[in-house]
Amino acid sequence: MRFFDLLNLIIENLGRRKGRVALTAIGVVIGTAAVVVLVSLATGLQKNATSQLGGIGDLTKIDVNPVYGDPGMMKAVRVGGGGGMAEGGPVVQKLLTPETLVELAAIPGVTAAIPRDYLQANGYLTYGRLQAYGNIMGVGTSDLSVFGYKLQSGTLKLERGTAVVGAMMLRNFMDPMMRPGQEPPPPPDLQDKTVKFTITKWVQDGENGMEVKKNYQIRVVGIIAESRSEADYSMFMSLDDVTAFNEWAQGRRINRTRDGYAMIAVKVADIDQVQEIAQTITEMGYQANTPMAFVEGINSYFIILQVIFGGIGAVSLLVAAIGIANTMAMAILERTREIGLMKAVGATNNNVLSVFLGEAAGIGFIGGLGGVLLGWASSKVLNVLAISYYTSQASQSGGPPPSVVVFIPVWLPGFALAFATLVGLLSWLYPSLRAAILVPVTALKYE
Repeated sequence: MRFFDLLNLIIENLGRRKGRVALTAIGVVIGTAAVVVLVSLATGLQKNATSQLGGIGDLTKIDVNPVYGDPGMMKAVRVGGGGGMAEGGPVVQKLLTPETLVELAAIPGVTAAIPRDYLQANGYLTYGRLQAYGNIMGVGTSDLSVFGYKLQSGTLKLERGTAVVGAMMLRNFMDPMMRPGQEPPPPPDLQDKTVKFTITKWVQDGENGMEVKKNYQIRVVGIIAESRSEADYSMFMSLDDVTAFNEWAQGRRINRTRDGYAMIAVKVADIDQVQEIAQTITEMGYQANTPMAFVEGINSYFIILQVIFGGIGAVSLLVAAIGIANTMAMAILERTREIGLMKAVGATNNNVLSVFLGEAAGIGFIGGLGGVLLGWASSKVLNVLAISYYTSQASQSGGPPPSVVVFIPVWLPGFALAFATLVGLLSWLYPSLRAAILVPVTALKYE
């Protein structure tokens, strides 16, 4: 039997039993739609969660820190709270030294290894009558664009005596003399303005201690746009400036070979290499932290969620498959004489098997196609309703609304359609085999 003759016969047989085919296909429609909607919901939640994670940091950046541990594990160096040598401080297994910078930069895939240090003293900013506290960070680069920060104004290039501040840090400026009930002042515009930076430390004077202050003039050359990251509440300065501040606060010179850096930021060219390079850094004896590890954990969770949701939808398809098998078994009994006639005129077992399997695949295909369309429409409606709800919630809480709640991956409609067709095919396999092996004489005499 030629392929097109077989196809015409299958279509004709399905057309003669429109009601039965429609009722059987409805189960496949519901099951396929359930798979599409549930998997799309899990995928949409994953995309929404991943987009919200954009604020946890640059996914191509690895923060490298010294590892603290037992002194018996390897030769250790004791450092004081300010990074200098001192007895009784925490035990460091391996310092972040200038040699470390060379080692990290030599790792394949690493584009930059930038040392960073924090202000290890109390410090605050003064602009007019306003004062603010923030995260003061020194970076060993003259251009912050390597971190991918977006500018609100000014430049990302750093020099001695200059600073680049995060947009949210401007909101920290308050009037210390403000009276209760008085309206807070608006955030100042510090672009190209000079602010006073005051550092304080305690010195021992006999039995009593006294607070000593030192003032610096810092020019703000750039404002970083809000990104929901650490940059929002930070003031970036050159590493030499922050090192000088820490030396004054600690009352001694800082030797990076002996004292090390507080942290090194490693930039990776390809996001797919981040985890591999982080593992390499860990094996070198350092502590490597990257937001990518957290993102991958979130993705693994949602992949499991997709499998669970898809499995719940597949249960509906399983119920539909049982219905198809029952329909087919009844059809075999009703069409026994037809099968005998087909064999009497020369149809082989394979021809009969192909006809009935083709009808099964046709019902599965029709039901799958209807299920994909119903699932797509339902997902769109659910997405609109969910976004409307979350938008109203976000307007009350002040957070950003999600951009998507239900997302249909490109592969899902094709997969659902093929899976529904396969379910229909397998559910009719046993009845079709019974029909194929019927003896023609017996089939013709069947009442």
